[in-house]
Amino acid sequence: MNPSNQDWLERSRHAVWHPCTQMKRHETLPIVPIARGEGAWLVDFEGRRYLDGVSSWWVNLFGHANPRINAALLDQMNTLEHVILAGFTQRPVVELSEKLGALTGLGHAFYGSDGASATEIALKMSYHYWRNLGRERKTGFVSLENSYHGETLGALSVTDVPLFSATYAPLLRQTQRVKSPDWRLAEPGESAEAYALRAAAELEALFEARADELAALIVEPLCQGAAGMAMYHPAYLRRARELCDRYQVHLIADEIAMGFGRTGTLFACEQAGGLREGWKPDFICLSKGITGGYLPLSAVLTTDAVYAAFYDDEVGRGFLHSHSYTGNALACRAALEVLAIFEDDGVLAANRAKAAAVAADFARLAAHPRVEHARQLGMIWAFEVKDAQPGFSGRVFEAALARGLLVRPVSNTVYLMPPYVVSIGELQQAFDVLHRLLDEGLA
Repeated sequence: MNPSNQDWLERSRHAVWHPCTQMKRHETLPIVPIARGEGAWLVDFEGRRYLDGVSSWWVNLFGHANPRINAALLDQMNTLEHVILAGFTQRPVVELSEKLGALTGLGHAFYGSDGASATEIALKMSYHYWRNLGRERKTGFVSLENSYHGETLGALSVTDVPLFSATYAPLLRQTQRVKSPDWRLAEPGESAEAYALRAAAELEALFEARADELAALIVEPLCQGAAGMAMYHPAYLRRARELCDRYQVHLIADEIAMGFGRTGTLFACEQAGGLREGWKPDFICLSKGITGGYLPLSAVLTTDAVYAAFYDDEVGRGFLHSHSYTGNALACRAALEVLAIFEDDGVLAANRAKAAAVAADFARLAAHPRVEHARQLGMIWAFEVKDAQPGFSGRVFEAALARGLLVRPVSNTVYLMPPYVVSIGELQQAFDVLHRLLDEGLA
């Protein structure tokens, strides 16, 4: 007899330490055992289906069990699964690096396993660059209020979510925080652009006072995910680039969550003025959607000037960061297929058409009396619930699951970030579920 949902639930509780979880909660909040995935849907061991409204933690782009990515991985497995990247190379990592370089205008991709490791790589590279140039005072980092960049120690140092960082404060290096350009924080009557520029003025003041001590500014372009999908005007990115140039501070674009089409362009940075021409960061961090949700992979790309500062006869001036699975061939092959799907299927244009087709449905949800700050950016829809009571996020999670929708609210922010294969009808169904939950007074 096949194990049931309850069997897998109990076995998981006893054997697995689940992430981002107080495990005691699972005495009452069930773990959801998933048997398989089909497109935008997850299916449990008893056949119940759940629309994956969060792309399995923002990683899945083209659906579960995607035939093209499956086929690419099967082909790669019959050729090469992995080889040490120190002193060796292989076809998928070279081809992926070339393609990412062409898409971003940056080069020399350095690989990690996940978003936090990409943040660590970029921070270390920036610090080491200034050290190699003899500017050893430039050791500090700047991030936005309410930012999230990962949970390893370096990444957590530039993260401003106390739930994750407060416990580990004695282990973290001190970094600078500046006002978030999140347009929800604007004064009444103040435009998103005006508020973004007002926030940038605080950044300018910090640079004026302390630029000689600062290595880099790190930002999540256009949308701070863990801050509750905090969206902001691209004017902030343009101004930040100007200030970083003027005061000689690196700009790190954390595109880990917002890259690969989430904001409507392949990379969110493009909305500040283009990547390949003109505006671009000094470092770009990529992960999550890079393999379509199949395998762990991250990449950091940077400028020729940064690369050149490490190119030397002295080993200690090189960037010696590494891990065993750097540039894994299978993960890189999955990423190559993801980029091919974007190109072959006109994904960005299709996403724009899909978002336009459901605009009226989202507008009806946004008009609900309990909803405020309704917003949409690319394939992200979000809003706050005004009268949410303690425990709101868990209750919404459970109630939505009972109606076949997977959402994971952040505090009182409810959002949808589905795989791009979601249909118009499925999006409308998700909005309808959320509308009914609001009507039922869930709080």
